[in-house]
Amino acid sequence: MRLVLQRVDGARVVVAGEVVGAIAGEGLLVLVGVTHGDGAAHIETAARKIADLRILSGERSVADLGAPVLVVSQFTLYADTSKGRRPSWNAAAPGPVAEPIVAALADALRQRGVEVATGRFGADMRVELVNNGPVTLVLDV
Repeated sequence: MRLVLQRVDGARVVVAGEVVGAIAGEGLLVLVGVTHGDGAAHIETAARKIADLRILSGERSVADLGAPVLVVSQFTLYADTSKGRRPSWNAAAPGPVAEPIVAALADALRQRGVEVATGRFGADMRVELVNNGPVTLVLDV
């Protein structure tokens, strides 16, 4: 599983002109890429990292501040651009595999008491955010 965590001062996902997920104030936008073989252990590790990494203001975490998280699936995190001009998506898990894993990650965060909003899996999404810092981390779990 590959995660891109961005510290934000608000973020939202718009699909066909409708806001489908949004967070206000300081929190994290988490872009989630799923690869073949990802499963329960990856979900728990990712949820712990997202909730506990001390990357918000004052070196505090989402758990420390009760900050919200916006989770957005993004298969393009597993693009292979090593050959030619067209990326390969072979490393990304197919939708029927990835969708329940992204949903399980959102649920695992909620079980930790985190306020979670999500995008819409497989939709043409417009992700709007105000990056704070900017702070952006890439995690492979």
